[in-house]
Amino acid sequence: MSVRNLESLFQPASVAVIGASDRPGSVGAVVLANLRRGGFQGPVWAVNKRGGTVGGEQAWPDVASLPGVPALAVICTPAQTVPALVAELGRKGTRAAIVMTAGLKQADEAGGGTLEQAMLKAARPHLLRLLGPNCIGALVPGVGLNASFAPGQAVAGSLAFVTQSGAVATAMLDWANERSIGFSHFISLGDSADVDFGDVLDYLASDPGTRAILMYAESVKAARKFMSAARAASRNKPVIVVKAGRSPDAARAAASHTGALAGSDAVFDAAARRAGMLRVDTLEALFDAAQTLAYPHRWQGERLAILTNGGGAGVLAADALALGGGQLARLSEATLAALDGCLPAAWSHGNPVDIVGDAPAARYSQALAVLMAAPEVDGVLFIHAPTAIVPAADIAGECMPLIRDAAKPVLACWLGGPSVARARQAFAHAGLPWYSTPERAASAWLQLGAWHRNQAALEQVPAEAEVEFLPERDRALAVFAEAAAAGREWLDPAQVQTVLDAYGIESIRTVLARDADEAVAAATEMGFPVALKV
Repeated sequence: MSVRNLESLFQPASVAVIGASDRPGSVGAVVLANLRRGGFQGPVWAVNKRGGTVGGEQAWPDVASLPGVPALAVICTPAQTVPALVAELGRKGTRAAIVMTAGLKQADEAGGGTLEQAMLKAARPHLLRLLGPNCIGALVPGVGLNASFAPGQAVAGSLAFVTQSGAVATAMLDWANERSIGFSHFISLGDSADVDFGDVLDYLASDPGTRAILMYAESVKAARKFMSAARAASRNKPVIVVKAGRSPDAARAAASHTGALAGSDAVFDAAARRAGMLRVDTLEALFDAAQTLAYPHRWQGERLAILTNGGGAGVLAADALALGGGQLARLSEATLAALDGCLPAAWSHGNPVDIVGDAPAARYSQALAVLMAAPEVDGVLFIHAPTAIVPAADIAGECMPLIRDAAKPVLACWLGGPSVARARQAFAHAGLPWYSTPERAASAWLQLGAWHRNQAALEQVPAEAEVEFLPERDRALAVFAEAAAAGREWLDPAQVQTVLDAYGIESIRTVLARDADEAVAAATEMGFPVALKV
């Protein structure tokens, strides 16, 4: 992984748009307009082979004629022109480019190979970094950079979003703008010919303006590089990922989309846990998790108490918790007695703690204080459904000081719409996590637990071997040499077994049988049940 010249990509002093245009709806026109509307303070130069003016300002016919060296170039021209443009930019002194053009997997008629290979070859001597090709671009609202053809601008914030999918990028930006969710960086990787997840993770891990990194991934090309960067980033800030391609059909679709194998879902799950990342299933859960992990919770354990003014909401939360493998706290006699002292006789006398629909603000805070002090409770889920008895904002004001100073996590669910809008706003301004449904709140608790377990795994180191072991390295290398000589990139099961044995790694015993009789004999000798692969 390398962050070399990524500053030029994400914090450029100047930008050139290659293929800038006045044609409405063209990529070159949209990119130029986005750059100028985004508030970028440096020079923005339009390059169009006809020269003249574009967007009412001077355009230059080629890179060589530009009045200065663009720190960043955005390429919006046909695929066949890209390698030569990259070479020209490199000679000019440019050190980063965003290639929005698609179709670089096609053959390069001039030099053999593909256009993508020719592009990389042109960039290499100049250490010129490439984002894309086939990407939407990048937005860094803090510096006014919108080098993209996304529909609109991003709000400045502290979340970084990195995606392989252009469609997910544009939809997510639109969705986030509707909810006033802000970003430090919004990055579309496209085909990741050069800059990939590993590079971006490494860069964002040390960015002080980014408090959490959100990712949408379909495939990972450089697994070792990705894992190294993910582990390093996860030590600094939450890294949360939606990995598509769980089902076989979805994995095939991902492969056709990104040009890389989606890989085993179970393997990715294990890798995410080991790297300290949190994996979620949906884009909505991605932002919920970012909100949850952004607040500095003091994690105590898995046991959750649910505090609610409505029995139905509490039951929904308890169901979601149980279905996700979570644990309801068993309230002690001392805690039940303390709750009896501050709640009406009609309260639920169990967990979920239903404090009844007519609850005034003081009843909430008193019950919350009891649960927060209970040693058998590791965290509290606070649920409020609107009533005409007391405004939700009053309840928020009563409970916020307790939650801010809590020694254990407290998550809030404000059910409803306009009636709870001010309470939600108060929590948001205070940086306290809140959720719109009991199910999402329970899911957030489960995510919090999963993240802390993954963080603990990140710190684990293997125990020292009791017996000195010397691997049979030559035996393993012979297997790799045999596969390479046969022109294969994959080992067959028997070869995998040989390599694992050479390094003393325990695995399920595998025997190669040349016919049915040998298979029967091997199975009988090994003992049933066995699996047969043909």
